[in-house]
Amino acid sequence: MNSQHRKPLPGTDLDWFDARAAVEALRPGAWATLPYTARVHAENIVRRADAAKVDDYLGQLVERRRDLDFPWFPARVVCHDILGQTALVDLAGLRDAIAAQGGDPAQVNPVVPVQLIVDHSLAVECGGYDPDAFTRNRAIEDRRNADRFHFIDWTRQSFKNVDVIPPGNGIMHQINLEKMSPVVYVQDGVAFPDTCVGTDSHTPHVDALGVVAIGVGGLEAENVMLGRASWMRTPEMVGVELSGKPAPGITATDIVLALTEFLRESKVVGAYLEFRGEGAAALTIGDRATISNMAPEYGATAAMFFIDDNTLDYLRLTGRTDEQVALVETYAKAAGLWADDLADAQYERTLHFDLSTVVRNMAGPSNPHRRLPTSALAERGIADAAKLQAGRDEQAQGLMPDGAVIIAAITSCTNTSNPRNVIAAGLLARNAVAKGLVRKPWVKTSLAPGSKAVQLYLEESGLLPDLEQLGFGIVAFACTTCNGMSGALDPKIQQEIIERDLYATAVLSGNRNFDGRIHPYAKQAFLASPPLVIAYAIAGTVRFDIEKDALGFDAEGNPITLKDLWPGDEEIDAVVKASVKPEQFRQVYGPMFQLRVESGEPVAPLYDWRPQSTYIRRPPYWEGALAGERTLRGLRPLAVLGDNITTDHLSPSNAILASSAAGEYLAKMGLPEEDFNSYATHRGDHLTAQRATFANPKLVNEMAVVDCAVKQGSLARIEPEGRVVRMWEAIETYMERKQPLIIIAGADYGQGSSRDWAAKGVRLAGVEAIVAEGFERIHRTNLVGMGVLPLEFKPGTTRLTLGIDGTETFDVVGERHPRAELTLVVHRRNGEVVEVPVTCRLDSDEDVSIYEAGGVLQRFAQDFLETSKAA
Repeated sequence: MNSQHRKPLPGTDLDWFDARAAVEALRPGAWATLPYTARVHAENIVRRADAAKVDDYLGQLVERRRDLDFPWFPARVVCHDILGQTALVDLAGLRDAIAAQGGDPAQVNPVVPVQLIVDHSLAVECGGYDPDAFTRNRAIEDRRNADRFHFIDWTRQSFKNVDVIPPGNGIMHQINLEKMSPVVYVQDGVAFPDTCVGTDSHTPHVDALGVVAIGVGGLEAENVMLGRASWMRTPEMVGVELSGKPAPGITATDIVLALTEFLRESKVVGAYLEFRGEGAAALTIGDRATISNMAPEYGATAAMFFIDDNTLDYLRLTGRTDEQVALVETYAKAAGLWADDLADAQYERTLHFDLSTVVRNMAGPSNPHRRLPTSALAERGIADAAKLQAGRDEQAQGLMPDGAVIIAAITSCTNTSNPRNVIAAGLLARNAVAKGLVRKPWVKTSLAPGSKAVQLYLEESGLLPDLEQLGFGIVAFACTTCNGMSGALDPKIQQEIIERDLYATAVLSGNRNFDGRIHPYAKQAFLASPPLVIAYAIAGTVRFDIEKDALGFDAEGNPITLKDLWPGDEEIDAVVKASVKPEQFRQVYGPMFQLRVESGEPVAPLYDWRPQSTYIRRPPYWEGALAGERTLRGLRPLAVLGDNITTDHLSPSNAILASSAAGEYLAKMGLPEEDFNSYATHRGDHLTAQRATFANPKLVNEMAVVDCAVKQGSLARIEPEGRVVRMWEAIETYMERKQPLIIIAGADYGQGSSRDWAAKGVRLAGVEAIVAEGFERIHRTNLVGMGVLPLEFKPGTTRLTLGIDGTETFDVVGERHPRAELTLVVHRRNGEVVEVPVTCRLDSDEDVSIYEAGGVLQRFAQDFLETSKAA
């Protein structure tokens, strides 16, 4: 740590680093204008950066310049078990590589604290109408994931600085919000702002507490784990002024879906947002967290709120100690992070949003930023009265209706970390049960909170039995349906969907509804607040006008509509106040964070890889395609794609079907179909995970032309033969030929989850470059971390203006440096050559260094061995 600007923190026995003094010394009066984000980064620079360069780095923030990278050293890394496990598999493979080259593998450890929470592995095989659902689902999870959990337990014992929260305890972001984040961190007698990166795009959830926390890919997380700075250019910092207050009956879900649409339209991709104003000040931390959680859905890197009295109240509510709450207040006021101290902060732009304009909303189908006011269901063609009546006729014959809701899930940290949303759902369930309403029999229902504290306050309020009666019993404390782990359908229901080619749907209180994500047989999905999820389970179809149509009839034959069930805000607030208590959080988290028990037995520094495992396998980063030289010459397209390609298209996470390439491989390896599990759980085994590359059945590869039309599915065209085949067959063919590949795409390439396999899969297939109209931040970083070159078309140039059809070959020419202009040379089949200027999206010197080394792991191995030799 630098000693300059280190001072005693008043009223404590701790020190702190005064970034205000450093900034004022550089430019008097500048501190008052700095946004919250800039202040946190300034403190990090003053405390951690090379003293000789501190002024240069601070100048970037003060002057809003972007000509120099500056370092950020996050205090910790949080991981879920999928990306966390794959990151640790990479480190275990790195240990093998270091040992093979004569280094000491035991010295390869995370340098910063790593917290791994097992929350992404449980599938809802047993719905919430089964009283033993939680126990049965957990038993299935343990059986299917035995290899993975064995490896995770080895990492806990073999690696230093790794803590593991075992399965069955909650979702990483909710645990981070309710317990793990101290808001103000203390290390070696110094207090400083808690900051973290997380291997999930929804890590900004904890931004609601004023903690700069961002989602990163597994590869960037590995870089941070190993003690390297996260290098960055000054981000765009955007103020979002919230005014007004929500109308009666409006939930935080309604607000965030409206904000998601508004902010996407405002083009905040990659920005750090700071919510401020009277509207923001009046929001509870639960409401703020719902907004911050959805940052990746509107494309922002972070979604910050300032520290204020609401923050302190929340810390007390969730059982933090009085000493910690006092430290947060003392530090925030001394360091300029208290809300009142940011009145004069200046932004490159400020957006304005009136909370009073928000109506009851859903999102869908297909995209979380596609807002759907419930009042507009009929005009949007969702609530079709004729089809609803036809559906009633079908039900009379014992058939499911068109638009059948086959999955209704209250899930995700987005909503279950907000007590108002959960209590509202419980009260609506109570009202529905009192009126004799039931869920439709074809709806698979579930309640999967992100924290065990939710169960305690639902029991305290007396609302859990009503939820259970409607089929919303607790099935897990995990991500479940929100992560595509919705489990198998009743075979009879699945067969009817297939035979009748039904338009079947899902409704969930999650954060993503991309096609193909929630369940292979749910053709589309809609996001909704927890109480609306229950209403749709009762309705049983999305053809239903949820605001107007009758959910049922009372004993006198009077129609029961949503307004008859919806609880008042005063009642919701009263139940929250009476039922949500600090001792519930202490009861849950006290034992959970005392789980680390050392066996006392020595653990080998090298993992004993299981050769038959389809879950954990030594990674291939020093062999095959990754060991060869990248020529960037003679590249053939693997795919030509449109806009909004998500990481679910690139590497899906949901259930593996027997007919898929991965399913055929698992069957050959001896796995029974009922234990195929999800694509996500197999990402520690590259032989399975490679077969997930572009395996989404909703993929539209414009090269897959059959009978003069583009055919949807996991398809590719092998060139020069012009033969359309399954994607994996094309990848295998090109791998055998050692054919370097390229991907051509449209705008917003790589939206969605931060999964590193969306980059790993294409790199292992032999893809050397991707040219798109634009990249989502996390995916671009993952591509660089795998040694794939991201290139961006200049405005006005697209695959369409160039007439690219996939028969071409491509070269990339030019000297690579941050955001250099390179040339994409297009060789057409008729012999024509076209030179296209493109922007190199290696955005920093650090990006260039990692790319030239071949990727994050290769660069670290080079540095580690050089340091070892020097020592």
